[in-house]
Amino acid sequence: MKTTLKYIILFAVIFISKSTFAQNVHFVKNGIIEFEKRSNMYAVIKKKINKDNESYMIPAFDQYKKNNPQFKVAKSTLSFNKDKGLYKWPNVDETTNANWASRDALVDLKNTIATDYNTNTSISQKAVYEDTYLVKDSLRKINWKITDETREIAGYECRRANAIIMDSIYVVAYYSNQIAVSGGPESFNGLPGMILGLALPHQNITWFATKVTEVTVPEKDLTPPTKGKPIDNKGLTDKITSALKNYGPEALSELKAFSL
Repeated sequence: MKTTLKYIILFAVIFISKSTFAQNVHFVKNGIIEFEKRSNMYAVIKKKINKDNESYMIPAFDQYKKNNPQFKVAKSTLSFNKDKGLYKWPNVDETTNANWASRDALVDLKNTIATDYNTNTSISQKAVYEDTYLVKDSLRKINWKITDETREIAGYECRRANAIIMDSIYVVAYYSNQIAVSGGPESFNGLPGMILGLALPHQNITWFATKVTEVTVPEKDLTPPTKGKPIDNKGLTDKITSALKNYGPEALSELKAFSL
């Protein structure tokens, strides 16, 4: 009887402790996240070399390696509250001495994206070659598969999720449910918390949060972009496909980058 009573008391203490812990967990619902995008340029350029272009691509690659570090780094921010988010890139000088061989649509991608988490819609300002488009559409639905793997990012414990988008792009994301907003960098979303780490392993590019600041974000700082030719995702895809139809396999890569 005493033993039974002991276990009852023990289970009660554990239950109360867990309940108290859950009540004391603080969930962030507004703030600013600073992201660092890192592109492995040596890998990106090397993949473009083939038997048809090696005569000029190899010297260009060697020249790039002499003048630039392996990783190209760019900074972006995501301002958010429980209803909206605005992802953007500050105007900064390039840190690399680029040459034509390093041009890559996905590496150079700098979309400004306003997201409405309530309506699951977004307005994205995209620079596509010489034109700027304002893409208004629903959020991409991503079939995430959540795993048991975890890691700490910017002071938050994050859980890993994997997905395939656009039929062939493998995505790895790390999200924290301590930030109670289903958002993330670029157009990635749909997890039960904020995405603080994102990787496209086959494209050799990552986005990882370096700092999360919990602060009330003024409504004016979440204002969607307004400059650009109005279009939706299908319209933009059709336009780019038509423009690149005679440019071979590399054009498909460009199309997917602009559709990200």
